[in-house]
Amino acid sequence: MDTITSMVTGKPVVIFSRSTSDMSHSIVSLITGYGANPTVYELDQIPDGQAIEGALVEQLNCEPSVPAVFIGQQFVGGANQVMTLQLRNQLAPKLLAANAIWLWNQQ
Repeated sequence: MDTITSMVTGKPVVIFSRSTSDMSHSIVSLITGYGANPTVYELDQIPDGQAIEGALVEQLNCEPSVPAVFIGQQFVGGANQVMTLQLRNQLAPKLLAANAIWLWNQQ
């Protein structure tokens, strides 16, 4: 968990992903669509990626393991949780609170 904590500290949005995951790509696209610039860790392309993925599953109960999304250093969850926030119009306010975006025009 210390590794994950150090990877998310000081970053408004962090997404743990796999380069082959379509759902991860969709979540990154959704968040960048708001103007946020998430830090994305492709677990299949970084050293210790497999161990980090194991920690996400074991310590945070993240199933499936990717995408795993942190906003404001808080674990939000996977794709289902992020999409739920989006449908409830709660994603943008979370991004604002984390200083991931500075302006949002709710319509």
